[in-house]
Amino acid sequence: MRTMKLGKSTLEVPVVSVGCMRINSLEKAEAEHFVHSALELGANFFDHADIYGGGTCEEIFSEAIHMNDDIREKIFLQSKCGIREGMFDFSKEHILESVDGSLKRLKTDYLDILLLHRPDTLVDPEEVAEAFDILERSGKVRHFGVSNQNPMQIELLKKSVKQTIVANQLQLSITNANMISNGFNVNMENDAAVNRDGSILDYCRLNDITIQPWSPFQYGFFEGVFLDNDKFPELNQKVNEVANKYEVSNTTIAIAWLLRHPANMQPVIGTMNEVRLKDCCKASEISLTREEWYGIYRAAGNVLP
Repeated sequence: MRTMKLGKSTLEVPVVSVGCMRINSLEKAEAEHFVHSALELGANFFDHADIYGGGTCEEIFSEAIHMNDDIREKIFLQSKCGIREGMFDFSKEHILESVDGSLKRLKTDYLDILLLHRPDTLVDPEEVAEAFDILERSGKVRHFGVSNQNPMQIELLKKSVKQTIVANQLQLSITNANMISNGFNVNMENDAAVNRDGSILDYCRLNDITIQPWSPFQYGFFEGVFLDNDKFPELNQKVNEVANKYEVSNTTIAIAWLLRHPANMQPVIGTMNEVRLKDCCKASEISLTREEWYGIYRAAGNVLP
């Protein structure tokens, strides 16, 4: 598996992250086999959140990987906090409690990365800074990031937070590519020109923040996958054409499309299927041509001005 630097950190991580939101859908033996298959593929970066399965996903993962000191040194653990029932919460108290809960469930003393899950409009940057300082000093968290945040929300945090923001987890796929499309349609009078995220793509590139695309196979907001979907005939025809050229699956090409972007992204793969995970990992070996990348982009219905 090809590796990359995560943001401005010294972490050398795989270009594909294994999302563990659905690990609670597996039986115990299946979870063990999946996790260890991921390790064999070099996919040793695991993404969690305190809310996944109500916390059970972190517990299932630690059991499946047989967490111990030797294993812990070979993997990267990332978790997220800030979503509570009916609200978002970036209070100092909640951040600290969430991290302690994740550490207990994951059976580890530290997280490599902690992300703030979704923006809390009641956030007090000074409280976040206090929480981050405590977590860093105690060794419970080594690096920090955000999820689903725009540039000004990150700048607001940076007003008080001294730690470097290394990652921003954002929804992005071939069919959900507004952060790319609005850059093509500057000052145009069409829907693609609508800047819905404050130019977060360029902001992250300028500040060396790694974008971690979530739901890289989804269209809409968890409406379904676009691969092999009759709703996207032109896109699937083009993706399959490119896949045949490289002798890989369409899954591989969908991830290779994201990895081709010079923003140096790290897609979060949510599959619990070992074959599909292997196909995703193969994407690290492929570099699409400019013509192939733009061809796939246009086949998804994206129009160049």
